[in-house]
Amino acid sequence: MPLRRVISSLLILFLHPFVSSAYSAKLPPYRIKTIVIDAGHGGKDGVNRGIYSKEKDVSLSVALKLGQAIESNLKDVRVIYTRSEDVFIPLYERMNIANRAKADLFISIHCNNMPVETRRVQDGYTRNKKGQKVPVYRTISAKSTSTHGVETFVAGSKRLGEQDAAIRENAAVLLESDYKENYDGFDPNDPESAILLSLIKSKYRDQSFKFASLIQDEYIKTGRVDRGVQEQSLAVLRHATMPAVLTEIGFLSNPEEEDYLNSENGQTEVVNCLLNAIQGYKKQVELE
Repeated sequence: MPLRRVISSLLILFLHPFVSSAYSAKLPPYRIKTIVIDAGHGGKDGVNRGIYSKEKDVSLSVALKLGQAIESNLKDVRVIYTRSEDVFIPLYERMNIANRAKADLFISIHCNNMPVETRRVQDGYTRNKKGQKVPVYRTISAKSTSTHGVETFVAGSKRLGEQDAAIRENAAVLLESDYKENYDGFDPNDPESAILLSLIKSKYRDQSFKFASLIQDEYIKTGRVDRGVQEQSLAVLRHATMPAVLTEIGFLSNPEEEDYLNSENGQTEVVNCLLNAIQGYKKQVELE
């Protein structure tokens, strides 16, 4: 709900019965009029990839299809994209676009990925100069290909050891030459910065959780593995003046999910899930 309506509602509550019912009746009903869709990454920020596809391309394709679906099904809603092509948009500017538009919802679309892990494995035996049998090791670097599922994040705090998503998504900050100025000295490589960022609470935390939960519910209906709604210190959601979420629509590191996310049927299903969640959220808040 926009801040101006929250303030007006609080004034009515605290000044009642001194405020006339006529003034209360004049308060226009809340309506979701503008939705900003953010396709994650883009341009030089395109490191995250699967076997054959890049996150920045998949997220853009889904974002554009979602925008078209909203415009076709919700005629009274305006759609704004943070990017509609393969360009790099700083994280702070993505939220600035939404704030300047006085958006009622912000949705950032991303694909998940597992980190590369390095381990030593025994590769047989050899004999040393003394004729003793000794093991031979080699180093293997690989990603887990079995992890899968969907999860949606809202801005908030969490224990430092549980900030994997925040560290991964906030890494794009380093691609901005003036990131310390834009993010008040925030450094994604500094654990203390993650804590500081997490202290900045969204005014719309409850609404963000409500919307994120609806998104996850829709994913579950289609049989996707539910990884839940979580709070993370995500720079792209910082300073949001509207309900804002970042949704991870699947793992590119999982071959089956990569195929799904690059298929027409898979992208259509994801878009339908997001559209249904938007329609459900819109119906709920416009009745409040």
